[in-house]
Amino acid sequence: MLFSSLLLLTATLRADWDFVTINQRTEQLYGPATPQARKRINEWQALLGSLPGSDEKKLLESVNLFFNERLLFRDDRVIWQQEDYWATPIEALRKGMADCEDYSIAKYFTLRRLGIPNEKLRITYVKALRLNQAHMIVAYYPTPTSIPLVLDNLTDKILPATQRTDLIPVYSFNAEGLWLPGSGGSNKRVGDSKRLSRWQDVLTKMRAEGFSLEE
Repeated sequence: MLFSSLLLLTATLRADWDFVTINQRTEQLYGPATPQARKRINEWQALLGSLPGSDEKKLLESVNLFFNERLLFRDDRVIWQQEDYWATPIEALRKGMADCEDYSIAKYFTLRRLGIPNEKLRITYVKALRLNQAHMIVAYYPTPTSIPLVLDNLTDKILPATQRTDLIPVYSFNAEGLWLPGSGGSNKRVGDSKRLSRWQDVLTKMRAEGFSLEE
């Protein structure tokens, strides 16, 4: 049953996203998009269409750079007038602004759509020592026991986690589970991501926007 569910999730995330429907639904939900917002969304659609078949290194570099270049970092209180808000990729691209969670969510779903397996990707909540604040990144695991590579809005460079001594992991998650850091750099699975209400809110909003997402 679990294997069948994972296959279904992989298939639906790789399925074509109908941007005609997505654009129509998001206009209904959020109002007309500005020309600048429409340009960013069209560029995202073009990125998704241009990268299939590329190796995973190119996918990571292209997706990381795409969102880092197109979204301005702003605090949720500035963007959404809320203390903590997790935006969908469409919401972030429409605003042209994002905080660390929004960058990570957009990169995660884009990489999944481009075919990187779920088990290689985790959205990771960390403490950024230099900023002295909570932060979020995407971790990419080439193999289950590999040191992950870090995709971060703070830098365009994708570095191994061992070279990001400014980041201390707190927890990580993807569509399959929730992990806490363990001894010796290992991670311990402690449940599934359904425990994260804001993550579930993102999935609900994306489905309302017209994205095909199944778990």
